[in-house]
Amino acid sequence: MKFFFKIIFTGLLFIIFSCTGNSQNLEDKPYTFEQEKIIDEFVIKGSKQYGWNSYQCQEYLDKAIEKDFTIAYLWQQKAMPLFKQRKYELGMPYIDKAVYYKEKRYLPYRAFIKCIFSKQYREAIIDFQKCIDKYGNSYEMDHTYAFYIGISHLQLNEFQKAEDVLSKDIQQQITRFGEAHYLDLFYLGIAKLEQKKWKEAIVEFDKSISHYPEFAEPKYYKSRALLNLGESEQANKLLQEAIINGKNGYTINEDNAIYETYPYQIRWKSYD
Repeated sequence: MKFFFKIIFTGLLFIIFSCTGNSQNLEDKPYTFEQEKIIDEFVIKGSKQYGWNSYQCQEYLDKAIEKDFTIAYLWQQKAMPLFKQRKYELGMPYIDKAVYYKEKRYLPYRAFIKCIFSKQYREAIIDFQKCIDKYGNSYEMDHTYAFYIGISHLQLNEFQKAEDVLSKDIQQQITRFGEAHYLDLFYLGIAKLEQKKWKEAIVEFDKSISHYPEFAEPKYYKSRALLNLGESEQANKLLQEAIINGKNGYTINEDNAIYETYPYQIRWKSYD
């Protein structure tokens, strides 16, 4: 009962702070020694002992929040198991609080969750664009903010916008690193494929495959482009190769792909 009233009190304070715009006072401050101590005592030890998906770990988090509800990491840890269980509506209020207390750290994470987990693509674009405007086109989960904006446009059937965003992001990567990520190239190929730019799509799929030779998805979608160009024999041969690669696990292997299927990813184990 005590914790129930504490949470209500926390929520009221959260609303008050939101109205008065004081969140930036907490944004850039590192955690204090006492806050680090709370994290170590209630989160690190709790998750190591019981696992992040256990009710015991959640009880540890609740006790930590009782001690200091301004620690953004606690709210993120409350949200994370719910997202991995596909309980998006329950998890989002927690991550909203994490964003409130440390926007620079958790706004990109929330945008990523909206894009890959809860499929709120318009909201993901808004969040990632805010990240770019305030902090530059940095990275979340190994990909640029622009990458996620691009695939969000794909999922909204805004294919020209997706092509524009991904093309620009790829050029920036090439300028900075000398090459682009194979997933950016794959999704640019998809954007062109959806606009019936068959030959241009094949160029991008080939670039993606050159970085990841067994990558099944660009082979699959390249086979579709070839079929539309009248190259049925070559298309069928490449499709069979894609199926073999896909069933052998050469697919989109992002860390969070074990929880969520990425856009245009094929479920190879069930492919007939």
